[in-house]
Amino acid sequence: MAGIYKFVNNRIRVGRIIIFTGVLLMMQQHAAAQESMLSPFGMMTTSDNYSLRYGIWRSDKAASRGTVILLSGRTEFMEKYAEIIGELQQRGFDVYSFDWRGQGLSSRMLSNRHKGFVKTYDDYSSDLAVFVDKIVKPQAVSPLIILAHSMGGHIALRYLYKHQGAIERAILVSPMIDILTSPFPRWFAKGITRIAGKAGWDQDYAVGSGDYSLEDEKFEGNLLTSDPVRFMDENRAINKNPDLALGGVTYGWLSASFASIDILAAPGFGKEITIPILMVSAGSDKIVSLEAQKSICARLQQCRSKVIPKARHEILKETDAVRSVFWDEFDKFTLSFP
Repeated sequence: MAGIYKFVNNRIRVGRIIIFTGVLLMMQQHAAAQESMLSPFGMMTTSDNYSLRYGIWRSDKAASRGTVILLSGRTEFMEKYAEIIGELQQRGFDVYSFDWRGQGLSSRMLSNRHKGFVKTYDDYSSDLAVFVDKIVKPQAVSPLIILAHSMGGHIALRYLYKHQGAIERAILVSPMIDILTSPFPRWFAKGITRIAGKAGWDQDYAVGSGDYSLEDEKFEGNLLTSDPVRFMDENRAINKNPDLALGGVTYGWLSASFASIDILAAPGFGKEITIPILMVSAGSDKIVSLEAQKSICARLQQCRSKVIPKARHEILKETDAVRSVFWDEFDKFTLSFP
């Protein structure tokens, strides 16, 4: 009789263990599913089989006013734009963004992940087209608005030229229409880049460039922003995840940039872009050319230029006073839809 009781008790214990294990697995699966639903990030594959990380953030309002496609500049990643994403959500917009190939947590192009490299800006434009077609358009709320900074603004113009009617409006902030090569003359920078390409040095750092170093990121004397707190946003994110870091440019990146800059500078470029464009420029920009921005804006069919005096290159990361000017311009521009 005791043997029967022991057998039954063992069966009960085993059954309880099986049930407990099953419940635990269900809870873990549910938690993983919830985390997946709550995480804004996902991965997509490019036409040439690289992986790009993207993010989606929904409007804080009951009904979305539209969709903002947020395009960052060189070296940047989505975490750096957390404040801007929140401000767009508060204004009633859904926000879609992604890390460009070669930076953020998207596929890096070279074995040294710190080296900034791209073969051609056609790759950037193609990646943006895949993102818009596969990720944004299937679920986005109209209108579709591009908000692009620096290199992102350059790529946005290349995309808009090729994909007429895909986007309703665009705001370009300190767009990289042309780069300032100081302390070297422009002819010298282009000449050295051309020589480096012929010598097979495309994947080598350009003179003065190197791996990312937090010690090199000092607020004093920086050309990006006059706001010390926002200046550190990028560094704080990299401290949390060092894989986000990107160093200086290679000769390959410079060669691709100069080639694409020449495309934008062509007399006929931009005439076919018919959508309204707001170009917000930094009056104290030492990174990209203000004159080139004014020149291309004059060639676009519907471009309005706004220069913010004393602002440095990263207007979206500037002081509250500078940013308030930007947001006033943004609000007027996005509220004026027919």
